Formats: sequence, C-alpha cells, structure tokens
Amino acid sequence: MLITDIAEMDNRILLGHGSGGQLSHDLISGLFVKYFDNPILKDQTDSAILKIDKDLLAFTTDSFVVDPVFFPGGNIGTLAVAGTVNDLAVSGATPLYLSSSFIIEEGFGMKELETIVRSMAEEAKRAGVMIVTGDTKVVDKGKCDKIFINTSGIGELLKRHKNISSGKEIKTGDKIIVNGSIGDHGMAILAAREFLNLSSDLKSDCACLNLMIRKAMGASPNIKFMRDATRGGLATVLSELTSDREFGLHIDESSIQINEKVKGMCEILGFDPLYVANEGKIVMVVDKDDAESVLDALRADELGRESTVIGEIVDDHPGKAWINTIIGGNRILDMLAGEQLPRIC
Repeated sequence: MLITDIAEMDNRILLGHGSGGQLSHDLISGLFVKYFDNPILKDQTDSAILKIDKDLLAFTTDSFVVDPVFFPGGNIGTLAVAGTVNDLAVSGATPLYLSSSFIIEEGFGMKELETIVRSMAEEAKRAGVMIVTGDTKVVDKGKCDKIFINTSGIGELLKRHKNISSGKEIKTGDKIIVNGSIGDHGMAILAAREFLNLSSDLKSDCACLNLMIRKAMGASPNIKFMRDATRGGLATVLSELTSDREFGLHIDESSIQINEKVKGMCEILGFDPLYVANEGKIVMVVDKDDAESVLDALRADELGRESTVIGEIVDDHPGKAWINTIIGGNRILDMLAGEQLPRIC
C-alpha cells in the first residue's frame, strides 16, 4: 500500500472505529468529546449521571446493527433491550424506561419484524422495564442492511451508588469478579455467519443482568465498579479501568472461564478470547472483605452461577492491567487495536 493511500485512510472512518477499542476511544475523545464538551460527558461512563432537583438519574443510548439479525440465543431485538438495560444496571441504577427507534430497509419481512418486536417486549417484561416511546423510519432497499435499532434508557440512581460507573472509590486490594465464561456472544455471531461455513451449537449470552446485579448490590454496599464487557471484550474493560489511574491490576488467566468451543474457534481463527464481545457478562470490582458475599449473591442467580474472582487491584504498575498467563508468564492487556469482528452488536 502506498504512503498516500495510508494517509487517505487516516481521514476516513474504518470498521475499527466501531470496535469499542483504541480506535473507538480515539474517535470519541478526539472528535465527539472535543465538540460536545461538558462535565457530564467527560466522565465517558456507560450511562450519563444526571441530577434533576435532588434526584439522580442514569441515562444511556445505544444503537444495534448486528449481523445476522437472528442468531443462536437471541436476535437484534433482545440484544437492543438487554444492551441498554445492562448499561443502566452496571451504573448502579434501577432501569425503568426505554425508548426504541427502528430504521428498516424496504422489503424487510413483516413476520421477521413482528418476531423482533415480540422478543423486545418479552425481554423488557423479564427485566421489569417499559418501552414507552419510539420512532420508525423506512429507507430505500439497499440503503440499510435489513434493520437497525436504537434504544435509550432511563434509570433511578441512589446517591450512594453514583460513583460506581466511574470507579472513583476503587482502592488497592479490591477484588475483580466476572459472572461467567467469556466470548460466547462474539463466537456465536461468527458461527451464524453462513459464509464462514462454521458449525457450532454455541449460543449468545445475551441477557438482561439487572436483576442479578440487584442481588449483588443487596449483598454488599461496597461494590466499587461495574462494566459490561461488550465490544472489545474483557481485556478492553480492564485496560480502560486502569487507564490514567494511580493503581494497576493483576488478573490470573487460569481463573477466567472460557467455553471449550469458544477456545477452539478462537484458536482456529486467530482470535484472543479476552477481546471477544460478550452480551451477558459484567466486570465487577468489590471490596476484598465483601467478595465472598457478592459471589454468593451472584451464584444464586442463573446468570451468575459461574461467577469467579479473576484478580485484584494493586499498587504495582499504575495505569496498567497485567495478566498472569497459564504458561507462567506475564503480559500487559491493552485496548483492542483495530477490529476483530465487526457488527457483533
């Protein structure tokens, strides 16, 4: 590739800008935050924390362009509801209300659309939220890939939980917990893309986690941080958690649960499961004295039965996330560079 071609690419949006990794971070910081600059946006948390009179609200929005629209374990509708509910819940909020906007390609099947909408209604009911407003646009055939959905959400946030999304109360010794195996969603989506000729019975872990999170928060007042490990996977969340902080973290690779089929597919295709997307997994930082009670609460829920402590916050190497590998070495976990798998959510 010529130098002039590379320079031209630098002035265009790439798939990697939507990966949730380093390119996404650079785009958000260098463009959107630059022009939309305000104290609330600067925190760059999953949900904006808003003060209305004396009350605190969490507000979030997300767009879903997953391909294929239907996949093992869910569809774009269940993903749209779960993704927004989870962004509110990991901020410490109780999700209450959602909006839903559809961009639909002309010719999309009415039966398929009804299935998606029904799935959204069922997922919202399970999570205890209401879809209260929305919008619909239809575009010419070929101007949109089947259907895109945007959902926004509002949740109630208690004052004592306002720092969970930012992790401002994290300290050395706090434990890092993940509620189960990683990489299932990304690999299920990949296997569902028929042109790859992959066969797998893997299912996405797509689910609303707010009821499980509520149990954990009821077990401990000392949950310091939560984030759902979606685009960019577990490694990117951990890298972002330590970025520009006065602490570092260590995790133990042997403590991270990965489905054997996920491992196999990653090995064949050259993916690192630590960077593969999830839609039903959270990273939680908890006071060391409360870790066991939080684990008990998580494991009492079907979506948290495989919860484990994978590491802890340390004074060493501030600003860096380190992993102790299975083979006995150590390496730094950076943000995802480029794009492993586009359109997974």
